[in-house]
Amino acid sequence: MGQPITCFKAYDIRGELNSQLNEEVAYRIGFAFARELNAKTVVVGGDVRLTSEPLKLALTAGLIDGGATVTDIGMAGTEEIYFATSHLGVDGGIEVTASHNPIDYNGMKLVKAGSVPISGDTGLNAIKERAEALDDDDVRSALTAYTGGQAIDAEAFFNGHAHIQRARLEASGHYQQTSCMDAYVDHLLTYIEPANFTPLKIVVNAGNGAAGNALDAIEQAFIKQQVPVSFIKVHHEADGKFPNGIPNPLLPENRADTANAVIEQGADFGIAWDGDFDRCFLFDAEGNFIEGYYIVGLLAEAFLDKERGAKVIYDPRVYWNTEAIVEEAGGQPIKSKTGHAFIKERMRKEDAVYGGEMSAHHYFRDFAYCDSGMIPWLLIAELVCTKQQSLASMVKERIAAYPSSGEINSKLKDADAALQRVLDKYQGDAAVIDETDGVGLEFGNWRFNLRKSNTEPVIRLNVESRGDIPLMEEKTAELLAVIRDE
Repeated sequence: MGQPITCFKAYDIRGELNSQLNEEVAYRIGFAFARELNAKTVVVGGDVRLTSEPLKLALTAGLIDGGATVTDIGMAGTEEIYFATSHLGVDGGIEVTASHNPIDYNGMKLVKAGSVPISGDTGLNAIKERAEALDDDDVRSALTAYTGGQAIDAEAFFNGHAHIQRARLEASGHYQQTSCMDAYVDHLLTYIEPANFTPLKIVVNAGNGAAGNALDAIEQAFIKQQVPVSFIKVHHEADGKFPNGIPNPLLPENRADTANAVIEQGADFGIAWDGDFDRCFLFDAEGNFIEGYYIVGLLAEAFLDKERGAKVIYDPRVYWNTEAIVEEAGGQPIKSKTGHAFIKERMRKEDAVYGGEMSAHHYFRDFAYCDSGMIPWLLIAELVCTKQQSLASMVKERIAAYPSSGEINSKLKDADAALQRVLDKYQGDAAVIDETDGVGLEFGNWRFNLRKSNTEPVIRLNVESRGDIPLMEEKTAELLAVIRDE
Protein backbone atom coordinates (compact mmCIF):
# COMPACT_ATOMS: atom_id res chain seq x y z
CA MET A 1 0.00 0.00 0.00
CA GLY A 2 1.35 3.41 -0.92
CA GLN A 3 0.15 5.29 2.15
CA PRO A 4 0.19 4.06 5.75
CA ILE A 5 -3.12 3.31 7.45
CA THR A 6 -3.58 6.03 10.08
CA CYS A 7 -6.76 4.92 11.86
CA PHE A 8 -5.06 2.42 14.19
CA LYS A 9 -4.88 3.65 17.79
CA ALA A 10 -3.44 2.10 20.95
CA TYR A 11 -6.50 -0.03 21.75
CA ASP A 12 -8.84 0.18 18.76
CA ILE A 13 -9.38 1.63 15.30
CA ARG A 14 -10.81 5.12 14.85
CA GLY A 15 -10.56 7.48 11.92
CA GLU A 16 -12.08 10.17 9.77
CA LEU A 17 -14.28 8.74 7.06
CA ASN A 18 -12.88 8.51 3.53
CA SER A 19 -9.53 10.13 4.39
CA GLN A 20 -8.57 7.55 7.05
CA LEU A 21 -11.24 4.85 6.98
CA ASN A 22 -13.20 3.56 4.00
CA GLU A 23 -14.31 0.27 2.46
CA GLU A 24 -10.86 -0.50 1.06
CA VAL A 25 -9.22 -0.01 4.47
CA ALA A 26 -11.96 -2.11 6.09
CA TYR A 27 -11.28 -4.96 3.64
CA ARG A 28 -7.56 -4.79 4.44
CA ILE A 29 -8.27 -4.92 8.19
CA GLY A 30 -10.53 -7.95 7.80
CA PHE A 31 -8.02 -9.86 5.71
CA ALA A 32 -5.16 -9.01 8.07
CA PHE A 33 -7.21 -9.89 11.17
CA ALA A 34 -8.03 -13.36 9.84
CA ARG A 35 -4.45 -14.06 8.80
CA GLU A 36 -2.72 -12.65 11.88
CA LEU A 37 -4.98 -14.54 14.33
CA ASN A 38 -5.37 -17.56 12.05
CA ALA A 39 -9.05 -16.97 12.74
CA LYS A 40 -11.36 -19.49 11.09
CA THR A 41 -14.55 -18.14 12.68
CA VAL A 42 -15.32 -14.47 13.38
CA VAL A 43 -18.44 -12.63 14.55
CA VAL A 44 -19.12 -9.08 13.34
CA GLY A 45 -21.63 -6.36 14.18
CA GLY A 46 -22.05 -2.63 13.75
CA ASP A 47 -23.60 0.41 15.40
CA VAL A 48 -26.25 2.64 13.79
CA ARG A 49 -23.96 5.03 11.93
CA LEU A 50 -24.73 5.23 8.24
CA THR A 51 -21.26 4.03 7.29
CA SER A 52 -21.17 1.12 9.73
CA GLU A 53 -23.02 -1.29 7.44
CA PRO A 54 -20.84 -0.68 4.34
CA LEU A 55 -17.69 -0.87 6.47
CA LYS A 56 -18.90 -4.08 8.10
CA LEU A 57 -19.62 -5.75 4.76
CA ALA A 58 -16.22 -4.73 3.35
CA LEU A 59 -14.59 -5.98 6.54
CA THR A 60 -16.48 -9.25 6.11
CA ALA A 61 -15.22 -9.63 2.55
CA GLY A 62 -11.67 -9.26 3.83
CA LEU A 63 -12.24 -11.77 6.62
CA ILE A 64 -13.62 -14.32 4.16
CA ASP A 65 -10.72 -13.87 1.76
CA GLY A 66 -8.39 -14.18 4.75
CA GLY A 67 -9.80 -17.63 5.48
CA ALA A 68 -12.58 -16.99 8.00
CA THR A 69 -16.24 -17.90 8.14
CA VAL A 70 -18.20 -14.88 9.34
CA THR A 71 -21.31 -14.66 11.51
CA ASP A 72 -23.03 -11.27 11.29
CA ILE A 73 -25.25 -10.34 14.25
CA GLY A 74 -26.45 -7.14 12.57
CA MET A 75 -26.90 -3.85 14.37
CA ALA A 76 -25.41 -4.34 17.81
CA GLY A 77 -23.63 -2.67 20.70
CA THR A 78 -19.99 -3.43 21.40
CA GLU A 79 -20.88 -5.61 24.37
CA GLU A 80 -23.08 -7.77 22.15
CA ILE A 81 -19.94 -8.60 20.15
CA TYR A 82 -18.07 -9.37 23.39
CA PHE A 83 -20.91 -11.66 24.42
CA ALA A 84 -21.30 -13.32 21.01
CA THR A 85 -17.57 -14.00 20.69
CA SER A 86 -17.60 -16.04 23.90
CA HIS A 87 -21.12 -17.44 23.52
CA LEU A 88 -20.52 -18.75 19.98
CA GLY A 89 -17.00 -19.92 20.79
CA VAL A 90 -15.49 -18.21 17.75
CA ASP A 91 -11.90 -17.15 17.13
CA GLY A 92 -12.55 -13.42 17.19
CA GLY A 93 -15.06 -10.59 17.07
CA ILE A 94 -15.18 -7.11 15.53
CA GLU A 95 -17.63 -4.30 16.26
CA VAL A 96 -17.78 -1.48 13.72
CA THR A 97 -18.39 1.64 15.80
CA ALA A 98 -17.23 5.16 16.48
CA SER A 99 -19.11 5.25 19.80
CA HIS A 100 -19.37 8.93 20.79
CA ASN A 101 -17.06 10.35 18.11
CA PRO A 102 -18.28 13.00 15.60
CA ILE A 103 -20.57 12.03 12.74
CA ASP A 104 -17.75 11.98 10.17
CA TYR A 105 -15.82 9.27 12.05
CA ASN A 106 -16.07 5.53 12.40
CA GLY A 107 -13.92 2.75 13.78
CA MET A 108 -13.64 -0.83 15.05
CA LYS A 109 -13.14 -2.65 18.33
CA LEU A 110 -11.42 -6.02 18.05
CA VAL A 111 -11.24 -9.06 20.32
CA LYS A 112 -9.76 -12.51 19.97
CA ALA A 113 -11.13 -15.84 21.25
CA GLY A 114 -12.66 -15.60 24.72
CA SER A 115 -13.38 -11.90 24.10
CA VAL A 116 -9.79 -11.02 25.03
CA PRO A 117 -9.02 -7.45 23.86
CA ILE A 118 -6.48 -6.83 21.10
CA SER A 119 -4.27 -3.80 21.69
CA GLY A 120 -1.08 -2.47 20.13
CA ASP A 121 1.26 -4.92 21.82
CA THR A 122 -1.09 -7.91 21.61
CA GLY A 123 -1.70 -8.00 17.87
CA LEU A 124 -3.15 -4.68 16.72
CA ASN A 125 0.15 -3.35 15.39
CA ALA A 126 0.80 -6.64 13.59
CA ILE A 127 -2.66 -6.47 11.98
CA LYS A 128 -1.89 -2.91 10.85
CA GLU A 129 1.39 -4.02 9.25
CA ARG A 130 -0.30 -6.89 7.40
CA ALA A 131 -3.09 -4.59 6.22
CA GLU A 132 -0.62 -2.03 4.89
CA ALA A 133 1.43 -4.71 3.11
CA LEU A 134 -1.45 -5.89 0.90
CA ASP A 135 -1.05 -5.07 -2.79
CA ASP A 136 -3.31 -2.21 -3.93
CA ASP A 137 -4.36 -3.93 -7.15
CA ASP A 138 -5.16 -7.19 -5.35
CA VAL A 139 -7.38 -5.36 -2.84
CA ARG A 140 -9.28 -3.46 -5.53
CA SER A 141 -9.73 -6.62 -7.60
CA ALA A 142 -11.10 -8.49 -4.57
CA LEU A 143 -13.51 -5.68 -3.72
CA THR A 144 -14.73 -5.52 -7.32
CA ALA A 145 -15.62 -9.21 -7.13
CA TYR A 146 -17.85 -8.51 -4.13
CA THR A 147 -19.46 -5.40 -5.64
CA GLY A 148 -20.38 -7.13 -8.88
CA GLY A 149 -18.09 -4.81 -10.80
CA GLN A 150 -19.62 -1.66 -9.33
CA ALA A 151 -17.12 1.13 -8.69
CA ILE A 152 -16.87 2.28 -5.07
CA ASP A 153 -17.99 5.88 -4.76
CA ALA A 154 -16.76 7.85 -1.73
CA GLU A 155 -19.82 10.10 -1.45
CA ALA A 156 -22.21 7.15 -1.68
CA PHE A 157 -20.24 5.37 1.06
CA PHE A 158 -20.40 8.43 3.34
CA ASN A 159 -24.18 8.45 2.89
CA GLY A 160 -24.46 4.81 3.91
CA HIS A 161 -24.54 3.06 0.54
CA ALA A 162 -23.12 -0.45 0.86
CA HIS A 163 -21.20 -1.35 -2.29
CA ILE A 164 -20.51 -4.91 -1.17
CA GLN A 165 -23.40 -7.16 -2.15
CA ARG A 166 -24.56 -9.38 0.67
CA ALA A 167 -25.64 -12.01 -1.84
CA ARG A 168 -22.03 -12.35 -3.01
CA LEU A 169 -20.87 -12.81 0.59
CA GLU A 170 -23.50 -15.51 1.08
CA ALA A 171 -22.51 -17.17 -2.20
CA SER A 172 -19.00 -17.68 -0.83
CA GLY A 173 -20.42 -20.17 1.67
CA HIS A 174 -18.59 -18.40 4.49
CA TYR A 175 -21.18 -15.85 5.60
CA GLN A 176 -24.30 -16.15 7.71
CA GLN A 177 -26.56 -13.85 9.70
CA THR A 178 -27.89 -14.70 13.14
CA SER A 179 -29.08 -13.10 16.36
CA CYS A 180 -27.70 -13.65 19.85
CA MET A 181 -30.14 -11.21 21.45
CA ASP A 182 -32.19 -13.78 23.40
CA ALA A 183 -29.10 -15.47 24.84
CA TYR A 184 -27.55 -12.08 25.58
CA VAL A 185 -30.60 -10.86 27.52
CA ASP A 186 -30.86 -14.16 29.37
CA HIS A 187 -27.27 -13.66 30.48
CA LEU A 188 -27.87 -10.06 31.57
CA LEU A 189 -30.71 -11.15 33.83
CA THR A 190 -28.44 -13.61 35.68
CA TYR A 191 -26.91 -10.60 37.47
CA ILE A 192 -30.14 -9.77 39.27
CA GLU A 193 -32.88 -11.58 41.14
CA PRO A 194 -36.28 -10.55 39.73
CA ALA A 195 -37.96 -11.25 43.09
CA ASN A 196 -35.91 -8.40 44.63
CA PHE A 197 -37.59 -5.76 42.50
CA THR A 198 -40.27 -3.37 43.67
CA PRO A 199 -42.02 -1.06 41.16
CA LEU A 200 -39.63 1.30 39.39
CA LYS A 201 -40.09 3.93 36.71
CA ILE A 202 -36.89 4.56 34.72
CA VAL A 203 -36.15 7.07 31.94
CA VAL A 204 -33.99 5.43 29.25
CA ASN A 205 -32.29 7.58 26.60
CA ALA A 206 -30.74 5.52 23.81
CA GLY A 207 -29.58 8.70 22.05
CA ASN A 208 -30.78 7.30 18.70
CA GLY A 209 -27.96 4.78 19.12
CA ALA A 210 -27.87 1.00 19.29
CA ALA A 211 -29.19 0.67 22.85
CA GLY A 212 -32.86 0.83 21.89
CA ASN A 213 -33.08 -2.70 20.51
CA ALA A 214 -31.43 -4.21 23.58
CA LEU A 215 -33.74 -2.23 25.88
CA ASP A 216 -36.80 -3.49 24.02
CA ALA A 217 -35.57 -7.06 24.47
CA ILE A 218 -34.93 -6.49 28.19
CA GLU A 219 -38.37 -4.93 28.52
CA GLN A 220 -39.99 -8.03 27.01
CA ALA A 221 -38.00 -10.27 29.36
CA PHE A 222 -39.13 -8.13 32.32
CA ILE A 223 -42.76 -8.53 31.25
CA LYS A 224 -42.34 -12.28 30.90
CA GLN A 225 -40.70 -12.60 34.34
CA GLN A 226 -43.06 -10.04 35.93
CA VAL A 227 -40.27 -7.65 36.93
CA PRO A 228 -42.16 -4.45 37.85
CA VAL A 229 -40.00 -1.97 35.91
CA SER A 230 -41.48 0.48 33.40
CA PHE A 231 -39.43 2.42 30.86
CA ILE A 232 -39.96 5.99 29.67
CA LYS A 233 -38.18 6.01 26.31
CA VAL A 234 -36.32 9.10 25.03
CA HIS A 235 -34.67 9.29 21.56
CA HIS A 236 -35.29 5.58 21.45
CA GLU A 237 -35.30 4.75 17.76
CA ALA A 238 -31.98 3.97 16.08
CA ASP A 239 -31.08 6.70 13.57
CA GLY A 240 -27.62 6.95 12.02
CA LYS A 241 -28.15 10.64 11.30
CA PHE A 242 -28.37 11.30 15.08
CA PRO A 243 -31.10 13.97 14.85
CA ASN A 244 -30.73 14.68 18.57
CA GLY A 245 -26.95 14.99 18.49
CA ILE A 246 -24.12 12.48 18.88
CA PRO A 247 -24.92 10.23 21.87
CA ASN A 248 -22.24 11.35 24.34
CA PRO A 249 -23.70 11.96 27.81
CA LEU A 250 -20.28 12.93 29.14
CA LEU A 251 -20.85 16.32 27.51
CA PRO A 252 -22.97 18.48 29.85
CA GLU A 253 -24.90 19.94 26.91
CA ASN A 254 -26.14 16.42 26.05
CA ARG A 255 -27.75 15.70 29.42
CA ALA A 256 -30.80 17.98 29.47
CA ASP A 257 -33.20 15.68 27.60
CA THR A 258 -32.63 12.83 30.07
CA ALA A 259 -32.68 15.08 33.14
CA ASN A 260 -35.85 16.88 32.05
CA ALA A 261 -37.67 13.62 31.30
CA VAL A 262 -36.79 12.26 34.74
CA ILE A 263 -38.25 15.35 36.43
CA GLU A 264 -41.31 15.66 34.19
CA GLN A 265 -42.22 11.97 34.48
CA GLY A 266 -41.44 11.63 38.18
CA ALA A 267 -39.06 8.76 37.43
CA ASP A 268 -36.98 6.98 40.06
CA PHE A 269 -33.84 7.62 38.00
CA GLY A 270 -32.63 8.01 34.44
CA ILE A 271 -30.07 6.34 32.19
CA ALA A 272 -28.36 7.56 29.01
CA TRP A 273 -25.97 5.61 26.78
CA ASP A 274 -23.28 6.40 24.26
CA GLY A 275 -23.59 5.22 20.65
CA ASP A 276 -22.43 1.62 21.11
CA PHE A 277 -23.80 1.46 24.70
CA ASP A 278 -20.70 0.06 26.34
CA ARG A 279 -21.11 2.88 28.88
CA CYS A 280 -24.19 4.04 30.74
CA PHE A 281 -24.63 7.30 32.63
CA LEU A 282 -27.07 7.72 35.50
CA PHE A 283 -29.27 10.58 36.72
CA ASP A 284 -31.03 10.71 40.08
CA ALA A 285 -34.73 11.46 40.60
CA GLU A 286 -34.00 15.19 40.65
CA GLY A 287 -32.32 15.00 37.24
CA ASN A 288 -28.80 15.37 38.62
CA PHE A 289 -26.02 13.70 36.64
CA ILE A 290 -24.06 11.24 38.79
CA GLU A 291 -20.30 11.10 38.32
CA GLY A 292 -19.06 7.64 37.29
CA TYR A 293 -16.74 7.54 40.32
CA TYR A 294 -19.62 7.08 42.73
CA ILE A 295 -21.27 4.44 40.57
CA VAL A 296 -18.09 2.33 40.89
CA GLY A 297 -18.61 2.25 44.67
CA LEU A 298 -22.28 1.29 44.36
CA LEU A 299 -21.53 -1.53 41.94
CA ALA A 300 -18.73 -2.82 44.15
CA GLU A 301 -21.22 -2.90 47.02
CA ALA A 302 -23.79 -4.70 44.88
CA PHE A 303 -21.33 -7.48 44.01
CA LEU A 304 -19.94 -7.80 47.51
CA ASP A 305 -23.49 -8.19 48.84
CA LYS A 306 -23.64 -11.30 46.66
CA GLU A 307 -20.03 -12.48 47.00
CA ARG A 308 -18.30 -11.37 50.20
CA GLY A 309 -14.51 -11.38 50.05
CA ALA A 310 -14.36 -10.90 46.27
CA LYS A 311 -11.73 -8.75 44.58
CA VAL A 312 -12.63 -5.40 42.99
CA ILE A 313 -10.37 -3.57 40.52
CA TYR A 314 -10.41 0.23 40.28
CA ASP A 315 -8.47 2.96 38.49
CA PRO A 316 -6.06 5.32 40.31
CA ARG A 317 -7.55 8.70 39.44
CA VAL A 318 -9.96 8.84 42.41
CA TYR A 319 -10.43 5.86 44.70
CA TRP A 320 -10.86 6.66 48.40
CA ASN A 321 -14.62 6.15 48.18
CA THR A 322 -14.22 2.85 46.33
CA GLU A 323 -11.60 1.55 48.75
CA ALA A 324 -13.74 2.44 51.76
CA ILE A 325 -16.84 0.70 50.39
CA VAL A 326 -14.95 -2.43 49.33
CA GLU A 327 -13.17 -2.76 52.67
CA GLU A 328 -16.36 -2.14 54.68
CA ALA A 329 -18.13 -4.82 52.63
CA GLY A 330 -15.37 -7.36 53.23
CA GLY A 331 -13.86 -7.24 49.75
CA GLN A 332 -10.33 -6.81 48.44
CA PRO A 333 -9.67 -3.50 46.61
CA ILE A 334 -6.95 -3.66 43.92
CA LYS A 335 -5.62 -0.65 42.02
CA SER A 336 -4.88 -0.90 38.28
CA LYS A 337 -3.56 1.39 35.57
CA THR A 338 -6.35 3.23 33.72
CA GLY A 339 -7.60 1.79 30.41
CA HIS A 340 -9.69 -1.19 29.38
CA ALA A 341 -6.75 -3.37 28.30
CA PHE A 342 -5.01 -2.89 31.67
CA ILE A 343 -8.19 -3.34 33.73
CA LYS A 344 -9.22 -6.50 31.87
CA GLU A 345 -5.75 -7.98 32.13
CA ARG A 346 -5.59 -7.31 35.88
CA MET A 347 -9.09 -8.69 36.40
CA ARG A 348 -8.14 -11.94 34.69
CA LYS A 349 -4.97 -12.18 36.73
CA GLU A 350 -6.79 -11.59 40.03
CA ASP A 351 -10.07 -13.29 39.04
CA ALA A 352 -11.81 -10.11 40.24
CA VAL A 353 -15.60 -10.11 40.22
CA TYR A 354 -15.85 -6.48 39.08
CA GLY A 355 -13.71 -3.60 37.82
CA GLY A 356 -14.72 0.02 37.47
CA GLU A 357 -13.35 3.26 36.07
CA MET A 358 -14.58 6.78 36.83
CA SER A 359 -15.08 7.19 33.05
CA ALA A 360 -18.18 4.93 33.30
CA HIS A 361 -16.51 1.79 31.99
CA HIS A 362 -17.56 -1.16 34.16
CA TYR A 363 -16.13 -4.68 33.75
CA PHE A 364 -17.54 -8.00 34.92
CA ARG A 365 -15.87 -11.35 35.50
CA ASP A 366 -18.87 -13.35 34.31
CA PHE A 367 -19.11 -11.20 31.17
CA ALA A 368 -15.73 -12.49 29.92
CA TYR A 369 -14.10 -9.70 31.98
CA CYS A 370 -15.52 -7.22 29.47
CA ASP A 371 -17.30 -3.90 29.91
CA SER A 372 -21.04 -3.51 29.67
CA GLY A 373 -23.44 -0.58 29.65
CA MET A 374 -26.45 -2.74 30.56
CA ILE A 375 -25.27 -4.75 33.58
CA PRO A 376 -24.51 -1.63 35.70
CA TRP A 377 -27.99 -0.12 35.66
CA LEU A 378 -29.61 -3.50 36.27
CA LEU A 379 -27.53 -3.88 39.44
CA ILE A 380 -28.22 -0.29 40.52
CA ALA A 381 -31.95 -0.79 40.00
CA GLU A 382 -31.85 -3.92 42.16
CA LEU A 383 -29.84 -2.08 44.82
CA VAL A 384 -32.42 0.73 44.95
CA CYS A 385 -35.09 -1.89 45.59
CA THR A 386 -33.21 -4.02 48.14
CA LYS A 387 -31.93 -1.05 50.15
CA GLN A 388 -35.29 0.73 49.86
CA GLN A 389 -33.31 3.90 49.34
CA SER A 390 -33.28 6.33 46.43
CA LEU A 391 -30.29 6.56 44.13
CA ALA A 392 -29.93 10.21 45.13
CA SER A 393 -29.68 9.42 48.85
CA MET A 394 -27.21 6.57 48.29
CA VAL A 395 -24.94 8.79 46.23
CA LYS A 396 -25.38 11.92 48.35
CA GLU A 397 -23.81 10.37 51.44
CA ARG A 398 -20.85 9.09 49.42
CA ILE A 399 -20.26 12.47 47.77
CA ALA A 400 -20.30 14.09 51.22
CA ALA A 401 -17.83 11.51 52.54
CA TYR A 402 -15.44 11.74 49.55
CA PRO A 403 -16.09 14.86 47.43
CA SER A 404 -14.20 14.98 44.15
CA SER A 405 -13.51 17.56 41.45
CA GLY A 406 -14.31 15.34 38.50
CA GLU A 407 -11.73 15.13 35.72
CA ILE A 408 -10.52 18.57 34.59
CA ASN A 409 -8.54 18.80 31.36
CA SER A 410 -6.03 21.56 30.62
CA LYS A 411 -4.69 21.96 27.09
CA LEU A 412 -1.15 23.31 27.26
CA LYS A 413 1.80 24.14 25.05
CA ASP A 414 4.11 22.09 27.28
CA ALA A 415 2.44 19.37 29.37
CA ASP A 416 5.78 18.10 30.68
CA ALA A 417 6.70 21.51 32.06
CA ALA A 418 3.30 21.77 33.79
CA LEU A 419 3.73 18.36 35.39
CA GLN A 420 7.18 19.35 36.64
CA ARG A 421 5.82 22.60 38.15
CA VAL A 422 3.27 20.60 40.12
CA LEU A 423 5.85 18.08 41.33
CA ASP A 424 8.24 20.86 42.39
CA LYS A 425 5.52 22.46 44.49
CA TYR A 426 3.82 19.42 46.05
CA GLN A 427 6.00 16.33 45.95
CA GLY A 428 8.15 17.21 48.97
CA ASP A 429 5.12 17.38 51.30
CA ALA A 430 3.35 14.25 50.04
CA ALA A 431 2.74 11.41 52.49
CA VAL A 432 2.17 8.97 49.62
CA ILE A 433 3.47 9.06 46.05
CA ASP A 434 1.64 6.70 43.69
CA GLU A 435 2.85 6.20 40.11
CA THR A 436 0.37 3.50 39.04
CA ASP A 437 -0.88 5.86 36.34
CA GLY A 438 0.46 9.37 36.05
CA VAL A 439 1.34 10.80 39.47
CA GLY A 440 -0.88 10.56 42.55
CA LEU A 441 0.06 12.46 45.71
CA GLU A 442 -1.65 12.14 49.10
CA PHE A 443 -1.61 14.67 51.93
CA GLY A 444 -3.63 13.13 54.75
CA ASN A 445 -7.14 14.42 54.14
CA TRP A 446 -6.81 15.28 50.44
CA ARG A 447 -5.09 13.88 47.35
CA PHE A 448 -4.80 14.39 43.62
CA ASN A 449 -3.88 12.49 40.47
CA LEU A 450 -2.32 14.13 37.44
CA ARG A 451 -2.00 12.32 34.09
CA LYS A 452 -0.74 13.37 30.69
CA SER A 453 -2.73 12.44 27.60
CA ASN A 454 -0.96 9.98 25.30
CA THR A 455 -2.23 11.67 22.16
CA GLU A 456 -2.39 15.43 22.79
CA PRO A 457 -0.76 18.14 24.97
CA VAL A 458 -3.34 17.78 27.71
CA ILE A 459 -3.04 17.30 31.48
CA ARG A 460 -5.91 15.58 33.32
CA LEU A 461 -6.46 16.50 36.97
CA ASN A 462 -8.57 14.77 39.62
CA VAL A 463 -8.77 15.95 43.23
CA GLU A 464 -10.62 14.42 46.20
CA SER A 465 -10.80 14.94 49.94
CA ARG A 466 -12.11 13.20 53.02
CA GLY A 467 -15.41 14.90 53.77
CA ASP A 468 -14.20 18.44 53.10
CA ILE A 469 -15.75 20.07 50.03
CA PRO A 470 -14.19 23.54 50.60
CA LEU A 471 -10.72 21.96 50.88
CA MET A 472 -11.24 19.94 47.71
CA GLU A 473 -12.38 23.08 45.85
CA GLU A 474 -9.51 25.16 47.25
CA LYS A 475 -6.86 22.62 46.24
CA THR A 476 -8.41 22.14 42.81
CA ALA A 477 -8.20 25.87 42.09
CA GLU A 478 -4.67 26.00 43.49
CA LEU A 479 -3.48 23.10 41.33
CA LEU A 480 -5.09 24.49 38.18
CA ALA A 481 -3.29 27.80 38.70
CA VAL A 482 0.04 25.94 38.91
CA ILE A 483 -0.75 23.69 35.92
CA ARG A 484 -1.84 26.61 33.75
CA ASP A 485 0.94 28.86 35.10
CA GLU A 486 -1.54 31.58 36.05
